[in-house]
Amino acid sequence: MNSHTSTSNHATSSELAKQRRLLWKVDLYVLIPLTTLYFLSFLDRTNIANARIEGLKDDLQLTDPEYLNGLSFFFAGYIIGEFPSVFALKWLSPPVWLPLLTMLWGLVAFLNGFMFTAPGYQAARFFLGLSEAGLFPGIIYVISLYYKCSEQPLRIAIFFSAASLAGTFGGVLAYGISQINAIGSQGWFHSWRWIFIIEGLVTILIGFCAFRFIPNDPLDAKFLKNGEEKKMLVKHISNGDMTDREPFEWKGVGAAFLDSKCWLYGLILHTLDLPQYTIALFLPSIIKDMGFSAAQAQLLTVPPYALAFITTITTAILCQRYGYRAPFIIIPAAIGIIGYIILLAVPTSQSPGVAYLGTFFVLAGVFPACAIVLSWPASNVSGKTKRATACAGQIFIGFIGAIIGTQVYRNGSDSTPSYVLGHSVACGYLAMSIVFTMITWLVLTRENERRRRALKDQGVLLPNYGDVGNNAARDGEFPITEVPNWRRDESLQWSFQT
Repeated sequence: MNSHTSTSNHATSSELAKQRRLLWKVDLYVLIPLTTLYFLSFLDRTNIANARIEGLKDDLQLTDPEYLNGLSFFFAGYIIGEFPSVFALKWLSPPVWLPLLTMLWGLVAFLNGFMFTAPGYQAARFFLGLSEAGLFPGIIYVISLYYKCSEQPLRIAIFFSAASLAGTFGGVLAYGISQINAIGSQGWFHSWRWIFIIEGLVTILIGFCAFRFIPNDPLDAKFLKNGEEKKMLVKHISNGDMTDREPFEWKGVGAAFLDSKCWLYGLILHTLDLPQYTIALFLPSIIKDMGFSAAQAQLLTVPPYALAFITTITTAILCQRYGYRAPFIIIPAAIGIIGYIILLAVPTSQSPGVAYLGTFFVLAGVFPACAIVLSWPASNVSGKTKRATACAGQIFIGFIGAIIGTQVYRNGSDSTPSYVLGHSVACGYLAMSIVFTMITWLVLTRENERRRRALKDQGVLLPNYGDVGNNAARDGEFPITEVPNWRRDESLQWSFQT
């Protein structure tokens, strides 16, 4: 009997070792390529902040409203292009659509280096947003295909941490490019243009290579070299609908719009996207206004972004370990509020070092909170079509906050500190994010308790936390063969991650 137990334990240990190796392989072939694309995306959308303090606004003779409107036009283009891009993703598949998008926005980013007028600047920003629109929901969609619900927050946070990494790299690159003024300052070809040209060309090149590396769904994954690996992965991630050949259904789209929880996810992101994108788009200018030179400001953006990278990964690890989402949105948001209070309370001209410290708190709080809330609908919404629509809708609502943010971040007058209105609005939005997160937490907890009581009456016990869709929806109230994928999260046995 002991021999049998030993053999069984050895087999279990061997299976776990195989699963760990397989998960590392998925991380290598799925997560790293997707993270690379998002790194380029965030770099190309926020390098306008670095270009501004290198002379873009003055060279193009932009007024404050013209410059801010250009920032808003990026998000307007993104919003317009997002839902069509989601449908294109379903029709063309990720290995085709995501690299194609990358090359397209890389071309637009490259052409940003050849702007000469205010209308040209605004059009360039609009088309950059339009061409980037499909990447983020596409990445969320692919991650939801390859990872269990409990594994998704960490992976989404890892790819989202590329945003802070892009900020770190962007500051260093902008500093380096600013040093080639001996070339860039001659004639009209000033150094800020090189920021767009160099980064745009890199994006085009990597986008072309991505046709070879972006994976399709697990059933068609080319990096799984043998049938055993494919079967093991399918078994590992079998969340009820992840591996199904689900056709596109408009009912799935409608179900996402009618689900109140999807709107709550969007409202939370809305309140977080305003501070996230405004700090990303104005950080070099905020630091420069503290009394530093443009070159110094470029380098001083690096440490806050580096801290944001660390806190994003750390928060995701804790989120996965403890199995909750809401607390790991609320706590970082509170940290961000502390940062804005410092920026509002401390005169930058008298205490630039203390004011600079405030930027660390802001980035260390806002970026982790965004990463966690973005993973919420990916694991709590069933059905590929409904899930993709929910993720796209969340970003749509979120970017409305970003548009508002670009309009409230204006330089102050001689008697008013710079960006006091923007910092105040961002601080208030973070406070609202805490409120909306607590409401969502309460709604999901009560729904889980209601379902648990109903199942208990039927003699079925539901775990407090786990891979919510794994065995729950597949073996639950609705048989898998009789219910569309987008209705599985209505099952009594579907438990929402809170």
